[in-house]
Amino acid sequence: MGRLPGLRPYLVRLGVLNAAVAAVVLLLAELLESVLTAPATGTVALLGAVAAVRGLLFWGHGALTGHQAATVKETLRARVFSSLTVRSGANPGEAATLVTKGVGAIDGYVADYLPALVSAVVLPIAVLVRLCAADLASALVIAVTLPLIPVFAILVGKHTKARTAKRWRSLSTLGGHFLDALTGLTTLKLFGRAGAQARVVRAMADAHARTTMRTLRTAFLSGLVLELVATLSVALVAVPVGFRLLAGGLDAHTAVLVLLLAPEAYLPLRAAGARFHASADGLATLAKVGEHPAAPARARRRPPDLRTATIRFDRVTVRHGDTVALSEVDLIVEPGERLALVGPSGAGKSTALSVLLGFTAPSAGRVLVGEADLRELDQDAWLARVAWLPQRPTLFAASITENLALGRARTPAEIEAAAKAAMLDEVVRALPGGYATRLGERGLGLSSGQCQRVGLARALLRTEADLLLFDEPTARLDNRTEAAVLATARALLPGRTAVLVAHRPALLTVASRVVELRGGRIAGAPCAA
Repeated sequence: MGRLPGLRPYLVRLGVLNAAVAAVVLLLAELLESVLTAPATGTVALLGAVAAVRGLLFWGHGALTGHQAATVKETLRARVFSSLTVRSGANPGEAATLVTKGVGAIDGYVADYLPALVSAVVLPIAVLVRLCAADLASALVIAVTLPLIPVFAILVGKHTKARTAKRWRSLSTLGGHFLDALTGLTTLKLFGRAGAQARVVRAMADAHARTTMRTLRTAFLSGLVLELVATLSVALVAVPVGFRLLAGGLDAHTAVLVLLLAPEAYLPLRAAGARFHASADGLATLAKVGEHPAAPARARRRPPDLRTATIRFDRVTVRHGDTVALSEVDLIVEPGERLALVGPSGAGKSTALSVLLGFTAPSAGRVLVGEADLRELDQDAWLARVAWLPQRPTLFAASITENLALGRARTPAEIEAAAKAAMLDEVVRALPGGYATRLGERGLGLSSGQCQRVGLARALLRTEADLLLFDEPTARLDNRTEAAVLATARALLPGRTAVLVAHRPALLTVASRVVELRGGRIAGAPCAA
């Protein structure tokens, strides 16, 4: 299970707050007993004041638990996002379900169940201590019957845990499949499979609904069991107290005090048992987050000046399971050099760029930037010096200006200059809103070639970058646009280091050196013995 952030300080604060609540509950019982047996004006006023204090404590309790829940959710989402940046192969639909619906369910665990659990420890002990001084016989009955509630709660909870885990797996699968179906909806419609996928999604949704209803039935029945046990336990205390009071073996003051405090002893345990079911989804989420290890702490070493630093692959090997993407690659990229990587698909060209970006860590070997290991550099500072154009740029549901700037401060003149250099301005001028035109998810509204131009303009806009990593930058561009883009690239590349993945011959005219990769190795390099 994933470790809950800030758990120990939170439990300490809850313990202190519940100790104060327990003291107020005991004082309220004493005052209410006095009002019922011997009313006095001063006692009534004091009772009202103490009741007001209890109300303030409940308000503080709500503020504390709400703030902690918000903090935990923010931390867990950041952890998942951080893990996804260094973890390949994650299912986008499952990840989206986890950071939205999943992490949102943490409220039931952090804000409801944990506080109830702490209260179930503090308040019953305080009540038992007070009743031992008032009526030892009643205290013994409560001490014997109290453990029945957590015992039944544990028995029911084991059954509920399995059902909740099954429900979470059903929801995660449904979310992932639904997102995948939406992503490929155009392809499904073209091949006449949209209706079949709609039936699959409907069947999965029905299965999830059935699983949810079974879980809810278990929760309601277990709540009934806990309420029944608690009610019978209170009755075991109240009935003997009544008989002893009638027989004269117990005074009215003590009898009233016992009857007031006995339900308070059982109430926190009943609440903890009832709220366990609300927390089950949160526990399942924590287990799932535990599968996303926190990204290792990043070193704060600043990257060297890329205008003068050499980049060197030192026997770099990258494995994905049993597949070797790169094998003992030795390669030097000089400052200002324009290196083109060529080779068949699957040769390791894109993997080499991923290693340079810091997205993929070498399984063996290292990448040196100057004299520094790339893994020792601050990744944010490193990426600030890099401009990257992937094979398929990611576009967001935002305006074209926002897609180009990506949150950085850019002037309209800079945006337009980059768009013209990428031959994107003619596309933008044809849109009704110009640069303010909002795109759909994944660039919906633009063709694949136009999306590629947006990605290219985005990279060209990074004028502060000293290292350019282009993965087939002219892919899906027509010949006229490719020629114009290459002419612009020739003017922008001098003074910068560039590593280009090239399949089209025209791109090789920009390169100052060409290296061929085959089977994850540099062609012509000797094989290890």
